[in-house]
Amino acid sequence: MKSLKKQRRVQIITVAVVALALSTVLIGYAMRDGINYFRSPSQVRADPPSPSEVFRLGGMVAEGSLQRGQGELISFTVTDFCATVSVTYRGILPDLFGENEGTVATGRLVGDVFEASEILAKHDETYMPREVAAAMGAEGSPNAAAAGENPECEYHGDYATPASNT
Repeated sequence: MKSLKKQRRVQIITVAVVALALSTVLIGYAMRDGINYFRSPSQVRADPPSPSEVFRLGGMVAEGSLQRGQGELISFTVTDFCATVSVTYRGILPDLFGENEGTVATGRLVGDVFEASEILAKHDETYMPREVAAAMGAEGSPNAAAAGENPECEYHGDYATPASNT
């Protein structure tokens, strides 16, 4: 009788471990394309991703760069005041999207052009995510002071710094 209880416990534990392993594998498989990393233009220029990698590009829409093509084709430049990346997008832009405004675009880098599949516009004048603020040099980040003075910056891991400080 004790042997039967012991055998039943082992069976339950084995089934639970297999179910846990299977659910972990299924969750990982489902999330493989759902994770989009945020990058600034400086990070994209310093370490270009592969054309198949989907990521988020964030920064400010450069003044004078917004061009509307035929149909719904739109092109513009995103900058973090150290580097710029050309962006193309086919679709309708958010109402708050414009030049000198913050934006985050999801898509792929093909050649030197970022092909966006989704565009998000900054919705509030006071709020900016910490990652975007640090990447753009806002709120006391290391490249805030030099952003206007020296547009040539280099990417060194977590943030862009002026080329003269390397």
